[in-house]
Amino acid sequence: MARVTVEDCLRQEPRRFRLIHLAIRRVKQLRKGAKPLIECDNKEIVCALREIAAGKVTWENIDQLEKETEELSLGDFLDLAKLAEEKTKS
Repeated sequence: MARVTVEDCLRQEPRRFRLIHLAIRRVKQLRKGAKPLIECDNKEIVCALREIAAGKVTWENIDQLEKETEELSLGDFLDLAKLAEEKTKS
């Protein structure tokens, strides 16, 4: 995949300050376990920038992506709790 540049991202979000905040929010989501929206084997920041440059992450959908990440985290927690409960019963 080609390199992602700030200029690629600025086509989607022309204000640098807002771009930084959008990228930070997405990086936090990825670190909490969110699934990347594009195929990416890089660190979270590069993945977030690539998603923004591709138009997959925007200010319009960042809140929804955050909710999905929180639901995923809660679901993982509940699964672990069930496994722990099953082990204690055995």
